[in-house]
Amino acid sequence: MKEKLPELFGSYVFNEETMKRRLSAASYKSWKKSVQEGTSLELSTANEIAEAMKQWAMELGATHFTHWFQPMTGVTAEKHDSFINPIGGGNIEMEFSGKELVKGEPDASSFPSGGLRATFEARGYTAWDPTSFAFVKDDSLYIPTIFLSYSGQALDKKTPLLRSMDAVSKQAVRILRLFGDEDTNRVTANCGPEQEYFLVDKALYDQREDLRLAGRTLFGNKPARGQELSDHYFGQIKPRVAAYMKDLDNELWKLGIYSKTKHNEVAPSQHEMAPIYSDANTASDSNQLTMNIMKTVALRHNFACLLHEKPFDGVNGSGKHDNWSLGTDLGENLLSPGHTPSKNAQFLLFLAAFVKGVDEYQDVLRCTVASAGNDHRLGAQEAPPAILSIFLGDELEAVVSSIINGTDYEDGGKKTLRIGVDMLPKIAQDTTDRNRTSPMAFTGNKFEFRMLGSAQSISGPNIALNTIMAEELSQFAEVLEGSRDFELDLQKLIKKTFTEHQRIIFNGNGYDEAWVEEAEKRGLSNLVSTADALPEYASAKAIKLFTKNDVYTEEELTARATIHAETYASKILIEARTMADMAKRQIMPAVSAYAGELCQRIETMTACGCVTAYETETANRVASFTDAMMKDTDQLDEDIAKVPSEEWAAMKYAHEVLLPDMEAVRASADALEALVDKEYWPFPVYSDLLFSE
Repeated sequence: MKEKLPELFGSYVFNEETMKRRLSAASYKSWKKSVQEGTSLELSTANEIAEAMKQWAMELGATHFTHWFQPMTGVTAEKHDSFINPIGGGNIEMEFSGKELVKGEPDASSFPSGGLRATFEARGYTAWDPTSFAFVKDDSLYIPTIFLSYSGQALDKKTPLLRSMDAVSKQAVRILRLFGDEDTNRVTANCGPEQEYFLVDKALYDQREDLRLAGRTLFGNKPARGQELSDHYFGQIKPRVAAYMKDLDNELWKLGIYSKTKHNEVAPSQHEMAPIYSDANTASDSNQLTMNIMKTVALRHNFACLLHEKPFDGVNGSGKHDNWSLGTDLGENLLSPGHTPSKNAQFLLFLAAFVKGVDEYQDVLRCTVASAGNDHRLGAQEAPPAILSIFLGDELEAVVSSIINGTDYEDGGKKTLRIGVDMLPKIAQDTTDRNRTSPMAFTGNKFEFRMLGSAQSISGPNIALNTIMAEELSQFAEVLEGSRDFELDLQKLIKKTFTEHQRIIFNGNGYDEAWVEEAEKRGLSNLVSTADALPEYASAKAIKLFTKNDVYTEEELTARATIHAETYASKILIEARTMADMAKRQIMPAVSAYAGELCQRIETMTACGCVTAYETETANRVASFTDAMMKDTDQLDEDIAKVPSEEWAAMKYAHEVLLPDMEAVRASADALEALVDKEYWPFPVYSDLLFSE
């Protein structure tokens, strides 16, 4: 009999309910206090939790445990140790101590550090994050941890995310106190990342060296049919894909991941999974797990799951919309307009802080979504442009305009809008259409950050959003805490903020070329590529923002900027080498063989006087494109050998030299694909890959 969903959900997670059942009341209370107050656990408590975890995990078939962490590679890392401990006489016992639970020491030498440590300095520490539940996967007990260097510097993505969540909570509570809220003790950043992905047949995937090594197709002529008919979007899910999605849901639900929505996306073979919102830390862990499980489950169904932002040219790429909001420990969403004037005034202050923050730190936010893969997607028809702007919707924009201009606002009748805790009219929730071209859209009670790439960790963007909001709320609190006339100063502050930062608000079409000109007039930045954006990552402004709010040290932030530059250059270099290899060892030999057959055919047909223009013109075109491709490939090879060793120089070189070289090689190859007999072409083409489900 099939397990019911409520019983299946979280059954492989050592969650709070499981703790209540398996721990003593004292140990459970101690763990709860540790989570709420950020205090350390007593060793005796840690030992009891470890023993309970071990017994529970073994009941589910686990033989090993691992500290599961998120180094600055963008993916997760794990080292597995068994529970076995020798007790003499060739016998063993199964052991797992509190020390092993709380702290680990993996070799850290080969993880990217951006100069935070030398390669010969191998020591790194993992420390249990008690706010993230342990879980069982693949016969191991997974313990979510942070990852630190020997000197205490953050070498991971989780540590600064937790710091940023603390920072925004502290400043948000300060603001709430000004509105008379004495009960809220913590404000939590929440998010829900919508995950887009492609599924292609595994047998076809295996024949494409570019997909296997680079995650995207480096060659490919556009097929006769793409997404023009819009028939795939929200269309009926094919049986094989439906079976995959069902299997995926079950695996995610077992691990307590709130998989909610599944559907076909715009491009052929493209799909989406959307979860229910959770706190940013849990959401980040869950999304990393989701991406891993998507790939694993795909193999069971003879699929390959592609998470690259742009695996196919000419059809939509894949993003990851990050729905971000702030919520109190009493259950109040601080980005919900509410139904009472006092809550609306509070909402407008938080809204003003967000608008100000996005305007002031637009370059920082742009950096957090910059990657080699996302460069192919941003600004295309399925993704917002590289220019940051905020969409508020007609009603909220009208409210903001009336505040700025001191004009009448219609709310069942004209009235002059005065911002005060008892004077603001009700603002209805979710009365606006969605703007799919906006990078940052308000959707009723949250902001949807739509620029994220499908393969990236959501930690970076959420760290930035949390820290920016913490900074702006801190500035607001400093103004209002010393106020003698709170309502008057509140009104002045909100009006001043919206007036000074209204340039970032844009409700129009982000794809329109006129917006690029308008954005330039407004003074908004347009960092088109990763190479343009990344230097801003560790700018003086960014360093001040993150160090002031205790999220990154200057060294930690600079290191991350360096790692991102190095990663960008490395990915482009891998693509360039893969392209050159495919061109020389697959495409050109195949084209040569086809050209040879054409020439033999021409010779035979000439002898009998029946040669046609098709043979001669095709042969000439094939020869012309082959010569061009060979010349361009030689140039690519030559330029690959000249890549600088320094990270920032390599990034610039990859963008300015290697990418144009690759475009030239691809242009000739794609032209040849349209000419060469399909039987000769060395790997599956787009029509095979996109319509293989």
